[in-house]
Amino acid sequence: MTSETVKHRDVILHGFCAPKYEGLRDAFMRNFVDLGEVGGSYTVVIGGEVVADLWGGRLAQEGEAGWERDTIVGIWSASKGLGATCFAMLVDRGLASYDDKVSRYWPEFGEAGKEDVTIGMLLSHQSGITGFATPATLEDLLSGEIAAARLIKQPPLWPLGSASGYSNVVGIFSTSLFQRIEGRSLRQFVKDELKGVFGLDISIGLEPEDKPRLADLMGFEAIDAVALLGATNEAQRHLHNPPMTGDLPNKQGFQDADIVAANGYGNARGLAKLYAMLLPAGLAGRRLIQDSALAEATRVWFDGIDMIRGMPRPWGAGYMLNHGGIWGPNREAFGHGGWGGAFGYADPVAGVAAGYAMNFMDKEVDTNPRRRNLIDSIYTVL
Repeated sequence: MTSETVKHRDVILHGFCAPKYEGLRDAFMRNFVDLGEVGGSYTVVIGGEVVADLWGGRLAQEGEAGWERDTIVGIWSASKGLGATCFAMLVDRGLASYDDKVSRYWPEFGEAGKEDVTIGMLLSHQSGITGFATPATLEDLLSGEIAAARLIKQPPLWPLGSASGYSNVVGIFSTSLFQRIEGRSLRQFVKDELKGVFGLDISIGLEPEDKPRLADLMGFEAIDAVALLGATNEAQRHLHNPPMTGDLPNKQGFQDADIVAANGYGNARGLAKLYAMLLPAGLAGRRLIQDSALAEATRVWFDGIDMIRGMPRPWGAGYMLNHGGIWGPNREAFGHGGWGGAFGYADPVAGVAAGYAMNFMDKEVDTNPRRRNLIDSIYTVL
């Protein structure tokens, strides 16, 4: 592999690319030169080997401080892929099945008409709960078991199995359920297993020792979550209760929480390696789960109307399945993106896994031009 520093105008990129895949570096540079990138990282794994590991740009809109190899940033909902992976590891280890009812491990969850919600349904946003039904604060949202105890008293907003509703509530429910099954919180499990055992530079919440290498998110001033997702039905109104702002990952209270749906921190390398270890080739032979668990995690658990986005959306057990080519040309690809642009995904057909993390948020979601540019570049060089 080639390792070098590349400069174009005032943009400096660091890292390496295998000679065959220099087009990946060209695409990443285009994000800076043409698409408004400020700082970020981009990593691609093909056939179980890292073929590109790149980073560059600045930590702030103004100033000289540069993005370093180990810089991390808040990845918003790209962290939902971590939660999905942790549950896949539980299933792979025989500790639970996606067909198990949530109430088997958490009897109180079955209140108010949710007794038939399975783990697979919960992770695919089918619980019928998208947020608080009564006024709530950010402190309420981040209160862990207190939030969970309040939310489980609410009835579903739609008949179970008829719709899904994308929200961060899945992170509150997931953490409470996971701890009841495995014994550790999702935050601790990610720290012990994904980061500790497998060496992935990724976390739920931000540990104090990692704060010096954190890049703050920016660009959030121009993004209005209500305008982006709407507030015309009960599912949407509950989602925005309390309202979320794009600068939360920069704040201590959010960094201290355990809400796997939203407060993940990491970089492209951590995301790409996570998804690579889900594929049959693994990463240098190392895998997080076996084929049977991967098949269950990535099969279609729901394909219908998302009450938040108002459009059809297919879901695996916590993974966003490919629709409209968001993860490239192959239907079997899966992953998760985050508010502002970050993403991680895997394509079992092409043997590809990739990750991207950045500090400048964009209001585009599935059509984010920086994401599209990076993913399209992979299939150009294959």
